[in-house]
Amino acid sequence: MSAPLVDVVLPCLNEEGALPWVIGRLPEGYRAIVVDNGSTDRSAEIARAAGALVVTEPKRGFGSAAHAGLLAATAPIVAFCDADASMDPAELPRLVAPIVAGTAGIVLGRRRPTTRGAWPLHARFANRALAVLIRRRAGIRVHDLGPMRAARREDLLALDLQDRRSGYPLEMLLKAHAGGWTVREYDTAYNPRVGRSKVTGTIRGTITAVTDMSRLLRDVEQNGSAAPAEAVRSLNVV
Repeated sequence: MSAPLVDVVLPCLNEEGALPWVIGRLPEGYRAIVVDNGSTDRSAEIARAAGALVVTEPKRGFGSAAHAGLLAATAPIVAFCDADASMDPAELPRLVAPIVAGTAGIVLGRRRPTTRGAWPLHARFANRALAVLIRRRAGIRVHDLGPMRAARREDLLALDLQDRRSGYPLEMLLKAHAGGWTVREYDTAYNPRVGRSKVTGTIRGTITAVTDMSRLLRDVEQNGSAAPAEAVRSLNVV
């Protein structure tokens, strides 16, 4: 394809069943960057066959995979999306449009479950609690810290993101807000994922996630800016 308008980073761990559909749903001008984060199935092979750029990131962690994709991107705009078919890449142009128009610095997809089982109750509760904390302590009016998002590549690189685990999306949002970016949020469909979840999904894990991120947000509230790299790296949410 010619030079892409948007590179779509797809962190991937054993997603061979979902990748053909996900990559096939990308609009024209959007290039898939599949970051293989230690898959033991045929994910990388299938992604290449579908036309994706495949990047290997041996260090496990969502942030490791997402950032490796960002570094590999060359398009002016970078989007992020899960590779498990829970979110439809065909919806990305709606998120990208305000970036192209210059009316937003970062646009997030607010997940709207399409079926009752698409989003487990404890995970939905954790997300809602985190969104409330983000609004109260960081002053960012969002309802979801979901994985689908878009922003300009050079601006994302300038944020100097440090987290390499599950705190990566939160660090991105906090630093973007601290930098004066306009944050927008649009509804996106959220479907049952294909295959087995890589997230623990336990109630105990949910409580740990909210506790850790709330500590990070307290730092933001006290410091009046994005949390220091040391605080961000302390997150250990899986």
